[in-house]
Amino acid sequence: MATYRIGIDVGGTFTHAVALDAASFALAAQAKVPTTHQAARGVAEGVVQALHVLLGESAVSPGDISFLAYSTTQITNALLEGDVAPVGIVAIGAGIEGRRAQSETRLGDIELAPGRQLHTLHASVDRERLDDGAASAVAELVGGGAQAIVAAEAFSVDDPSREGLVMAAAQAAGVPATGTHEISGRYGLRIRTRTAVINASLLPKVIATADLIEKAVREAGVTAPLMVVRSDGGVMSIEDMRRRPLLTLLSGPAAGVAAALMYVRVSDGIFLEVGGTSTDITAIQHGRALLRTAEVGGHRLFLRTLDVRTIGVAGGSMPRVRGTSIADVGPRSAHLAGLPYSCFTSAEDMRRGGEPEAFTLSPVQGDPPDYAALRTGAGEKVAVTLTCAANCAGLVPEGDWSFGSQESARVGLSALGALLGKSPDEAAASFIEVAALKASRTVEALLTDRGLTPATIGLVAGGGGASALVPAVGEHLGMPARLSQNAPVVSAIGTALAVVRDVIERTVPEAAEADVLQIRREAAEAAIRAGADPESVTVDVEYDAATAVLRAVATGQTELRERDPAQAAASDEERGAAAANSMHLDRGQLTVVADSGLLRAYRGGSEQRRLFGLLKQRQEVLALVDEQAIVRLLLPRATARAADAAGVRDVLAALLDEHTRYGDAGAELPHLFLGLRGRMVDLSGLISPAQVLALAQAEIAGLAPEEKVMIAVAPR
Repeated sequence: MATYRIGIDVGGTFTHAVALDAASFALAAQAKVPTTHQAARGVAEGVVQALHVLLGESAVSPGDISFLAYSTTQITNALLEGDVAPVGIVAIGAGIEGRRAQSETRLGDIELAPGRQLHTLHASVDRERLDDGAASAVAELVGGGAQAIVAAEAFSVDDPSREGLVMAAAQAAGVPATGTHEISGRYGLRIRTRTAVINASLLPKVIATADLIEKAVREAGVTAPLMVVRSDGGVMSIEDMRRRPLLTLLSGPAAGVAAALMYVRVSDGIFLEVGGTSTDITAIQHGRALLRTAEVGGHRLFLRTLDVRTIGVAGGSMPRVRGTSIADVGPRSAHLAGLPYSCFTSAEDMRRGGEPEAFTLSPVQGDPPDYAALRTGAGEKVAVTLTCAANCAGLVPEGDWSFGSQESARVGLSALGALLGKSPDEAAASFIEVAALKASRTVEALLTDRGLTPATIGLVAGGGGASALVPAVGEHLGMPARLSQNAPVVSAIGTALAVVRDVIERTVPEAAEADVLQIRREAAEAAIRAGADPESVTVDVEYDAATAVLRAVATGQTELRERDPAQAAASDEERGAAAANSMHLDRGQLTVVADSGLLRAYRGGSEQRRLFGLLKQRQEVLALVDEQAIVRLLLPRATARAADAAGVRDVLAALLDEHTRYGDAGAELPHLFLGLRGRMVDLSGLISPAQVLALAQAEIAGLAPEEKVMIAVAPR
């Protein structure tokens, strides 16, 4: 009997639901409903509606569902709109430590966004009098208006028991609570408390929403685990969502990135998810999404999220005009303005009563009055959007989600052109150019900020508006651009495929091998408890010597396999072609430098001229390609070796000795990766050879001595 993985993605315009065959990951069914921003139960209403439509319009039955996950915009919206609960902070301590705890936990009102604040109240309790003091402190704060409690003690990451007593007192009072130890294992009471306070402020509404969705899912007959997409592209259980909702801060964009990694199989690239209102732009390097430290209201948190850049340009964006030129595109979209697209409106309707005319307006109260729209001969308002311009220019292929009537699009662009004193083609070209330039600047900034090399990076697009924008961005930047398969629902697919993920952080002044192995074990166990199959769990460990933070990131599948086991292995030609395409080279320019069976390493290079052609520089790139012709790793100036598991430690030691650089700051280890049993293990985050060798030994411990392991190394 077939089973299915269900993914539901909440977008700015539509909420999409998909069913994937759990064995082959083939798209079996899909459905969409308008996102329910204004509903009494918020976007949760759309999640429930989308599930019911999917079940009602497909052969999928509730008993066939093995996995169900959804993305959420609730946290982002709550923080932007200030829709949060007042939080009471209970500082725990005694003596000098107690006075310091009181000082560092008095946060006052926290700015969430311009004009939006989170109100906090404060109380303190002597750690020696917690039996009576905890309940009294909670009662005092609740009486003052607190709807959630944070328990904060300086060294609770080492011993959380006293924070636990305060949380129990809050629970007894019927108020949700967060302990700072639940949010981060790092020292730094002020930042840890701030992060916990923002998390706690979300608890009342998130718990209500989670209860609503879980109840509706169970009433529909679905018994499979219910998961939520995290900010880093993984998933966590609905129960964990009730405790740590802040971890879903960028859940929506993370769903698209999960699809880019697991469905589109992007190894190195810029992923642009183009919706109707906005575009999310994220960088992927070495098969992983790049992360950054989250900030709220300009304040740093102990939370890592995707490094996603969101711009107000997308398929539904409306133009802003100044004189005879298009001055800007977006951020207002036709969806939020409540106007239909001209390219999806019949030309006959637009011309009924006379040719339509372009005029300027404020689409929503408070908007600038320079947005251009159309007024039909019958007096109806219609939007002329970026999608309309792309259709007018013939850039949207037939069958694409954004494909509309070219005749209708031309009617719309003719009216806009008349307003600007341009032909329809000139108006469409200008429209597309302004939008592409706006998106290109963000892509260029991301490349620069992350030190990425455009020569080995391409653009990958998802979302319903992808074909209206991304090809033009690629042309502007001179970068290859491709649309992902099933682009309109790719985020819902990413939600269905998202891996279980957990992160453990510790402040460790001088991390030894034992610390590395301990945190690796804790992270793996956390991912397994969250539903990951033990055989699939991969743990990446990194150590930041500047902040003394040791971090382990564990990821794992909720099933044994990552893709269809029946899929035939790719031919040598197909694997070579995949490597060549990733490097933007001809197949004849590549050589095989190592082969472990499951992975094959190709090296290629090209000469690049600098200083007006006076200097020539050769750029060498290494690509690791698996048996399905998927590029799993792309590294400049790298080399690779295949070794038996029994000899990996010796090979690694030799490579470390050969490629480690020494300078004023000490030893700088190279980038190091292990490829084993279809998994890629990143050893690049560690700072000493002893740490690298200890972690590598733990990774290969379960392998037979003769099993082949691929080792890739590149200088920093």
